[in-house]
Amino acid sequence: MRIGEVARRSGVSVRALRYYEEQGLLTPTRSPGGQRQYADDTVDRVRFFQQLYAAGLPSRRIAELLPCVDTGTTTGEQRAMLDAERARIRQQIDEYTAALARLDEIVAAAAERRG
Repeated sequence: MRIGEVARRSGVSVRALRYYEEQGLLTPTRSPGGQRQYADDTVDRVRFFQQLYAAGLPSRRIAELLPCVDTGTTTGEQRAMLDAERARIRQQIDEYTAALARLDEIVAAAAERRG
């Protein structure tokens, strides 16, 4: 699959895909004419990157995770890093949940005053 197709199907820009390549997150092959060619699973992989970026992981950390994803195995150091990231994300979820509950209270109070 060519870079434009990956961009279209994954919802990211061509520039983002080139950045992922620079960061070592994607490794396309090249056609005889020098064009990037991506495997069929690249779209899912890019979506995974987007999820991790949204959760606050930098590209450096994502690159550290890829061997775990690709092999299905981890070292003790990798497990510790994964556990730390999971704890950080869980904390974010708890904070967002608390903020959502507070906003729900404000909306409910405003609705009662109008009604």
